[in-house]
Amino acid sequence: MERTILSIDCGTQSLRALLFTLDGELLDKKRVEYEPYFSPRPGWAEQDPELFWKSLCSACRALSEKRPDLFKTILGVGVTSQRDSMVNVDENGNPLRPVITWLDQRKAKQVYTPPGILRLMYRAVGMEEAIVKAQTDGKCNWIMQYQPEVWERTYKYLQVSGFLNFRLTGQFRDSVASQIGHIPFNYKKMRWATRRELSAKLFPIDAGKLPEVVSPGELIGTVTRAASEKTGIPQGVPVVACGSDKGCETIGMGVVDETSASLSFGTTATVQTTSKRYFEPLRFMPPYPAPIPGRYNPEVEIFRGYWMITWFKNEFGYREVLEARDKGVEPEELLNDVLTEVPAGSMGLLVQPYWGPGLKQPAAKGAMIGFGDVHRKAHVYRAVIEGLSYALLDGLEKIRKAGKCRMERVAVSGGASQSDEICRISADIFDLPLARGKTYETSGLGAAIVTAVGLGKYSSFGSAIERMVRYDVFFEPDPRNAAMYRQIYERVYKKMYRALSPLYREIRAITGYPEGPSAGERHP
Repeated sequence: MERTILSIDCGTQSLRALLFTLDGELLDKKRVEYEPYFSPRPGWAEQDPELFWKSLCSACRALSEKRPDLFKTILGVGVTSQRDSMVNVDENGNPLRPVITWLDQRKAKQVYTPPGILRLMYRAVGMEEAIVKAQTDGKCNWIMQYQPEVWERTYKYLQVSGFLNFRLTGQFRDSVASQIGHIPFNYKKMRWATRRELSAKLFPIDAGKLPEVVSPGELIGTVTRAASEKTGIPQGVPVVACGSDKGCETIGMGVVDETSASLSFGTTATVQTTSKRYFEPLRFMPPYPAPIPGRYNPEVEIFRGYWMITWFKNEFGYREVLEARDKGVEPEELLNDVLTEVPAGSMGLLVQPYWGPGLKQPAAKGAMIGFGDVHRKAHVYRAVIEGLSYALLDGLEKIRKAGKCRMERVAVSGGASQSDEICRISADIFDLPLARGKTYETSGLGAAIVTAVGLGKYSSFGSAIERMVRYDVFFEPDPRNAAMYRQIYERVYKKMYRALSPLYREIRAITGYPEGPSAGERHP
């Protein structure tokens, strides 16, 4: 009987248990959906960490009951999860408070001010405000300041992947490639930061509260008897260190070097490549550790990227929602049809999708320009999709410039990638061939690849990816559309932020939104 790999993919809105063959074929899966967060106060986004564990147990149990033959063949387990969502646990691994997820908007107080000349240096390179913002965004700082009793009782401060790894194995151990967020991590050296390093000053967590980190492919531990009883996974099955969901997506799409890039059309949109070299696509924004040991994932992120499809559907798609209900299809299918009603370029309507301020652009706001009486809802929707591709293209060009790399193709994954029309628009705007994976579960496939290599089933990541990654469709750019998009991008899109940023600063000064660095001085 064919042996299998079990991947656990714990996302913002669901957890999936996925069974892959060693050839990368998805044999079966079980998805458990949940609300992405609850909000005790405006702007807060919290989640019960036990929900993640219960969802894992439920998904695995359902899959084992459905396919008991396959569950007996599991060679190993790999866990990949959402980033920058941390769990405070006691010595027994019991959560001490809800997870403050990556969507949370609360602010901490500043904990570190660079001394004189260093502060002037940061100011000169435009990073002074970014350093303050990083600290006030750090949820560890908020807990230390406003829930000191929780922090004092915290034995370990874990990523969601680290929490699930502990529940499976009893070991406080996690992958180097999962340590992404507001934590004291040295991304260049791929280890916890020492006290003198900047990230340790911005996020002053005692070293003892941090888990042991191991390279991707190394053993976390084995499934315990207690975990086996709850999940149905056979006791003693190895659990292998993998990486974050975005990093696993990247290798799950076969992006192993700088000749290609991975586009993630998810709640947060990203463009990412894999490199043997450390280079920063945005100054002082490090590349993250890749799920391939010793490699990096230079990345540019569009916060709340393809969440904008949900936003558009909720705010403007009432007719499509009702019609979809009558037809028994998803509203997004009807919105895809809307894209074909409008020509490339949306008749001059242009969107810059800065729906949330970034570390390098703390005053940023979204913009939509070029309105005329010709424009209807369909033009707005296409302009949103085009704007997201422009933003990702801008990120790709930053990666190209910083890394002096030449991209020959892009590969796409994430929910919105299931739309052929969105993929065609993206191929035209990038003016590169665009490949879509055969499986939608690319994060899980990436975790399966890491697990297979870690178990010695492949001699290298290259051979595993060559065998396990398959593509479904290739989209070639339309030369005429690509030429027009390039002109819009160069002559208009790239100039929008610079032209509008003085107005964004004035808006922030007048309305207080988005919040400035001083926001953390107010008790929540």
